Amino acid sequence: MPTWRNYVDYSLGAAAYLFNRYLSKSMPPSLTPIDPITKLSPRVDRILGMNPGAFTLQGTNTYLVGTGKSRILIDTGDANVEKYIQNLGSVLGEHSIEGIVITHWHHDHVGGIPNVLQKLCGGKNVPIYKIRRTDGTDSAVDYTYIDDGHEIKTEGATLKLLATPGHTVDHIVVYFEEENSIFSGDCILGESTSVFEDLYSYMRSLDKLLKIQPSRIYPGHGPVIEEPVAKITEYIQHRMKRENEIVKALGELKEGSSMDITKIVYKDINMAVLLAAASNVKHHLSKLMKEERVTLVSPDWYKLC
Repeated sequence: MPTWRNYVDYSLGAAAYLFNRYLSKSMPPSLTPIDPITKLSPRVDRILGMNPGAFTLQGTNTYLVGTGKSRILIDTGDANVEKYIQNLGSVLGEHSIEGIVITHWHHDHVGGIPNVLQKLCGGKNVPIYKIRRTDGTDSAVDYTYIDDGHEIKTEGATLKLLATPGHTVDHIVVYFEEENSIFSGDCILGESTSVFEDLYSYMRSLDKLLKIQPSRIYPGHGPVIEEPVAKITEYIQHRMKRENEIVKALGELKEGSSMDITKIVYKDINMAVLLAAASNVKHHLSKLMKEERVTLVSPDWYKLC
């Protein structure tokens, strides 16, 4: 059964999470620095959200797409980040935002919507495209809800919005037809690996992206991915490797909690991401239970079948 040490680990992990979520505003030192504004292609500008942290990494990548007088904005960063709004405004110049695409509901992707609308759109209600959440309530925004495959066109860009649940239930990636590239949101990151709510759905989404065979990935966090097929394959192989490590750890324990397994699989882990790692382990265990490879003995106590 779960021991007092597990409760201590969860408590320390929760404290570290809350500190990094609400107080820490610095980029993890191991990551590649990203400039606040970058011209990535003749059709794509990246504007960094200026919201670095343990979970947002260098910050949220937002993108202006198109070549005409009006552009499509993909994601909006956190709320009330004045430097981001200034940078986005400087890139826009005399251009305007004709639509906003939201990859998923997390605060660091939707939080900036009111600031963008008020300060850069003159308060006008531009369409904000998003898949509807089915596991909760969306933020108080007048979204234009879309289905898988919805297409948006602007001068210089044809964008297809593809449902890729897993990281969140409402997650989408944006396929950019003219470049054969994708804006991956948090499904795939430029550095490190992503977390997810549903591993089964997430793996299917990775397979969906692999079939596209994109030539470039613009991620929601981190640098541009110039070898996307190799990166997607790496993600799939990483998850399978992690699953094998979890099965091996549980075999060594005979029986144990998700935290027991986490501490074996994720050695020397930063306490700030301990709960995220433990959550990933639980998702793997849930998948393994569906496959009848693991049995739940009692709440958060597992053994191999």
